[in-house]
Amino acid sequence: MERTLSIIKPDAVAKNVVGQILSRFEAAGLTIAAMKKIQLSQADAEAFYAIHADRPFFKDLVSFMISGPVVVTVLEGENAMATNRELMGATNPAEAASGTIRADFADSIDANAVHGSDSVENAKIEIDFFFAQREIN
Repeated sequence: MERTLSIIKPDAVAKNVVGQILSRFEAAGLTIAAMKKIQLSQADAEAFYAIHADRPFFKDLVSFMISGPVVVTVLEGENAMATNRELMGATNPAEAASGTIRADFADSIDANAVHGSDSVENAKIEIDFFFAQREIN
């Protein structure tokens, strides 16, 4: 069974739409294998998004990700990564298909409600960043 990581970002947590987003994962056949609500530190956010450290948006991304709590989830199912990416929609909510999480809940390309792993390989790295193996069922 494939696993992927989802982060419900501070903007969506603040809007109180976490339950609606989780319901979409489950309705699409994904199982929540692990979940926790956390407040990222600056060091956590910088480490998690280190691949973007040289990009002009890095500081804003880190600031946004530490602006409030996030809900980190391990999703499991057949083609979990691709299913999650389809549910999320385009990174820019203005370009996201109607009915996707970002079209329905995101405000901007920065405050875009959710993060999802972009490959099966990165999913494992991202899951290991947030969860010990014993936390995943």
